[in-house]
Amino acid sequence: MGLSRNSLSQPEIDDAGGSSDVGFSSIRGRFPFKRNPSHNRNRQNSFSDRQLPRSTNTTSRSHLHNRFTRKGLLSLFPFFKGKSGFYALIFAVVFLFALASMVMQSSITTVFRQHNEHFRNLREDLKFGSSLKFVPGKFSQRFLVGDGLDRVRSQPRIGVRAPRLALVLGHMTVDPQSLMLVTVIQNLQKLGYVFKIFEVGRGNTHSIWENIGGGLSPLSTEQQGQIDWSNFEGIIVDSLEAKEAISSLMQEPFCSVPLIWIIQEDSLSSRLPVYEQMGWQHLISHWRSVFSRASVIVFPDFTYPMLYSDLDTGNFLVIPGSPVDVWAAESYSKTHTKDQLRELSGFSKNDMVVLVVGSSIFYDDLSWEYAVAMHSIGPLLTTYARRNDAAESFKFVFLCGNSTDGYDDALQEVASRLGLPHGSIRHYGLNGDVNSVLLIADIVLYGSAQDVQGFPPLLIRAMTFEIPVIVPDFPVLRKYIVDGVHGVFYSKHNPEALMNAFSLLLSSGRLSKFAQAIGSSGRQFAKNVLALDCITGYARLLENVLNFPSDSLLPGPVSQIQQGAWGWSFFQNEIELDIDLLKMDDDFSNGKVTVVHAVEQEFAGLNYSTNILENGTDVPIRDEPTKLDWDILKEIEVSEESEMLEMEQIDERLDKDVGVWDEIYRSARKSEKRKFEANERDEGELERTGQPVCIYETYSGAGVWPFLHHGSLYRGLSLSRKSQRLSSDDVDAVGRLPLLNDTYYHDILCEMGGMFAIANRVDSIHRRPWIGFQSWRAAGRKVALSAEAERVLEETMHDSLRGDVIYFWGRLDLDGGAIGSNNALTFWSMCDILNGGNCRNVFQDSFRHMYSLPPHAEALPPMPEDGGYWSALHSWVMPTPSFLEFVMFSRMFVDSIDAFHRDSGKYSVCMLGSSEIEEKHCYCRVLELLINVWAYHSARKMVYINPNTGSMEEQHLVEQRKGFMWAKYFNFSLLKSMDEDLAEAADDGDDPRDRWLWPMTGEVHWQGIYEREREERYRIKMDKKRKTKEKLYERMKYGYKQKSLGL
Repeated sequence: MGLSRNSLSQPEIDDAGGSSDVGFSSIRGRFPFKRNPSHNRNRQNSFSDRQLPRSTNTTSRSHLHNRFTRKGLLSLFPFFKGKSGFYALIFAVVFLFALASMVMQSSITTVFRQHNEHFRNLREDLKFGSSLKFVPGKFSQRFLVGDGLDRVRSQPRIGVRAPRLALVLGHMTVDPQSLMLVTVIQNLQKLGYVFKIFEVGRGNTHSIWENIGGGLSPLSTEQQGQIDWSNFEGIIVDSLEAKEAISSLMQEPFCSVPLIWIIQEDSLSSRLPVYEQMGWQHLISHWRSVFSRASVIVFPDFTYPMLYSDLDTGNFLVIPGSPVDVWAAESYSKTHTKDQLRELSGFSKNDMVVLVVGSSIFYDDLSWEYAVAMHSIGPLLTTYARRNDAAESFKFVFLCGNSTDGYDDALQEVASRLGLPHGSIRHYGLNGDVNSVLLIADIVLYGSAQDVQGFPPLLIRAMTFEIPVIVPDFPVLRKYIVDGVHGVFYSKHNPEALMNAFSLLLSSGRLSKFAQAIGSSGRQFAKNVLALDCITGYARLLENVLNFPSDSLLPGPVSQIQQGAWGWSFFQNEIELDIDLLKMDDDFSNGKVTVVHAVEQEFAGLNYSTNILENGTDVPIRDEPTKLDWDILKEIEVSEESEMLEMEQIDERLDKDVGVWDEIYRSARKSEKRKFEANERDEGELERTGQPVCIYETYSGAGVWPFLHHGSLYRGLSLSRKSQRLSSDDVDAVGRLPLLNDTYYHDILCEMGGMFAIANRVDSIHRRPWIGFQSWRAAGRKVALSAEAERVLEETMHDSLRGDVIYFWGRLDLDGGAIGSNNALTFWSMCDILNGGNCRNVFQDSFRHMYSLPPHAEALPPMPEDGGYWSALHSWVMPTPSFLEFVMFSRMFVDSIDAFHRDSGKYSVCMLGSSEIEEKHCYCRVLELLINVWAYHSARKMVYINPNTGSMEEQHLVEQRKGFMWAKYFNFSLLKSMDEDLAEAADDGDDPRDRWLWPMTGEVHWQGIYEREREERYRIKMDKKRKTKEKLYERMKYGYKQKSLGL
């Protein structure tokens, strides 16, 4: 699979080291990624291409070689004696080694050159020694370089609840992916996060997740629309199988909720080349749009972003760490032994097998990786591979590339040119049984010169098999491996250092005790390698991705994480490590159609079938019509057309009766009736006729349609034209109030903007004595009116058509869950908590500016501490005149806040929020609570309705407010005069500032406008009377003149 040139986070060409190419393959898990599918044609199911035993007999060495072995090389050169001879010998050895290295590189390059002719142009673009590196896109870079919550932790904060996260489990199988996720979630809970877990399907890990999350909620297609995702600070999705849940998050208002998508499967990446081959660009575009919804897509290995590069939109990120390699090695070692595999592979028990591995991203056609590796291990080959002693038989095995590329013959030719015995060098491909090749080795040498970004998975498996490893001193490896404890380091491109490291592991042709100790400690090290980095990586990612609202507690710092091990204990009763991982995964995949194939079937639109290619790849085949089918279809169309023409000719020759006038009149009436039905009022509007109250449900996205109600009591109020329901008579708030076309004001006003739209020319849309509002969030948080509560409310409205009373059912502390009771927190303290701790300051400054109060005057209206409920979520009902009075007050108050926010340097930045989302919706939380201040101080009766039972209870009795109410500031006469003063200033063009908000929030009326309109109506009336008199005078003078007919 090639790298996409359009990817926003392309792999870089790094000149620091290693070879480069655009072909690569991953060896994670089942090693499924192959650059060229044709390489896998002859692959068997159980072992690699080296299944059958091979003979280890080699031709006997020549008599001359035996002589050299017995007497040594000095016997041929008697003049190399004494001190001068010793120095000459050293010079000769160095010269011969350099010559051998050049011959070796020349040989290996010559052998592989025949495979590289078609890549000559590509090689000219890539520098020798460069390597491919994944670099996150600009969007993901800020998650890596962000300072997390360091700045926020240094500021004062009043949090009352834990940060909430939603976890969507796409699969619940017993596998290393579940082990990794369980470990991460458990540690995140210790930092203070609270998780709500949703399951797409049940599995064997159901009990484990129940113990962690305290209960799981099923997430079917029907239930996805009933979840208010805005309740969570973020959402974590664990696999591709949860793709449908992501589809429900792609609509407003949920598309702004941070989403972290963890992808550890290769099922989609293996299908992308098939889509390109079949020309299914619509499938690639579909998956790319789904991937773009995620705030960040996290992979456990650096090979995955390259394999998914066609879908990269700049949000790819890698957090290294997964127990998949340890899991696979442990499972394999339970069912296979080293002696058994050696016998099947043609190795004897006395052979010292040295396995040379390289990068997991291998290059199919360029030979640079081989040339550099052969140069580095040249002294090893010449020193050990030429030995043919019975007790010291060294075999060098190269694990890289594909088994069908012809590299085996190439390596054997190189071995013959270097004079190495036949069979001393072997090659195995990564597309075979890699575990078997690792298990038969005595020493593993990481011989790749390509610098790596993450810990090589092949080394993790080798160390799990308790095999000592020799590795180059790459920075990534030095970060984890302790030299002489978990492995042995050698300097890159330093054959002498490699020789010294290799000699430490040998003793009399066998593994030394030092090597055995390294293998044992390496096994313990590999079991939990990268676990701590994985956990801390996700903790830092959450700090940079999530928006923590003002009422949320901050999670603990990453430094609190001390556990550096995977949660193996959670799986002790659920898994048996002797079960093969491949078999377990196959059983799961056979029992369920993956989401990748489900999407293919959905987009195919035709009969779906698969064709197994020679390489084993499933390619969907369309049931396309053949040439015979097209010929038959064409004959049918020609026959039908001929028959239709013949019938038309017959009808033209027959006599027709034009019909009677009654039939013509009846047809005309039907046409008029159809036109009337097209303009007829909606069924819901007809049902609302005669109702005393109408509750407008405000919403701002298609994602909340399932939360909206239907019936005579409710009517939708859409804050966005794009998201308005088509089959209903919802009110278009943007059409009624053009201000909402401005995205800035649409965001900062929220539901209050919809109320302003209804109040603007209210008589044209609402002619009922009572009016109510309910935010869609009330249904999302399960506090909407039940059927019983609706019945009680309607009966109350019928009985009392008048009265200054407000009925509300959304409590201020109900949706928080952890805020506690009103006895512990006052109204203003709760307002501060929800608004970044600045609610009181902003409110009193705006109130003082609104009424032009002096600086020393008290400007914060007192609110009682009587333990009563306060309204929230814009869920209430009141008389229509009271609503218009509330809107009058709200418009002036909003304008006052906006004046401070825009003109004052003190509030140049939103002070009512601590997160990015809160700053975007700056005024919303204060305006949500504003109705409480207005209702309390304007002496409105406040009644709480239990949304479930419909029971009513009056709050904050009016009789008890005496001495606390600021009635003079909320008097209707005062508010009306203030409104007229603002209207006069707007009418005269005397704007106090640029972008004056008040005139744009509703109607502008004052006495001068009334008089001007009355004069305009009088002028039109008199002008019409004058024209009528002139027309009568002309008729009397000249008589009636009929217009001539025709032209």
